[in-house]
Amino acid sequence: MRSSRSWFPVLGWCAATLTSVALASVAMLPVLRTATADEGTLVSVDQLRDSGELTPRPIPAPIVTTKPPKSSSHASPSSSKSRSKSPSRSTPTSEAPATTKPTTKAPTTTTEDGWTVTTDEDGVRTYVRSFRVEGGQTVIRASDGVIKLVTATPADGYSVATVQNTADNLAVYFNETNHSFIVHVVWQADKPFAQVDEVGS
Repeated sequence: MRSSRSWFPVLGWCAATLTSVALASVAMLPVLRTATADEGTLVSVDQLRDSGELTPRPIPAPIVTTKPPKSSSHASPSSSKSRSKSPSRSTPTSEAPATTKPTTKAPTTTTEDGWTVTTDEDGVRTYVRSFRVEGGQTVIRASDGVIKLVTATPADGYSVATVQNTADNLAVYFNETNHSFIVHVVWQADKPFAQVDEVGS
């Protein structure tokens, strides 16, 4: 059986705990009084209704938000105008230095043996000549070993025919019955050579 001395520590601890609880309650009493609502300040529901503070407020209508239409590939004129009005930043471009074009030699025209000779900037010479005979008129052009018929117009009562076996040999015939005029052009020594003959009577 335990002695009475063994209970002294337990009784001392209980007394200290009760004392601290009592002191804490006394210290918190003013705070608890201020936190409790005063009976004189309480207002009933009837008093709120009579004063008009309990009148029902209108319920606001719900706000409906619509999504903007999807942008199509065809922009409206107004949007295109607004886009065109927006200033665009132009990136500075470095200008290339102006290059001087080489001077080209203008074609020259001369006359040789009845041929009108035109020399271009590359030195190529073109020969053109018109031949008029009793049977008609023809224009022939020759250049760089190639002879070409430009026009051939027979006179009244005549017909025209051409014979060209090679590029450098051309003959133009103005024919009537038993009578012909022949304009014959060949390329020789880097230039055309022409001969006009009459056959028959």
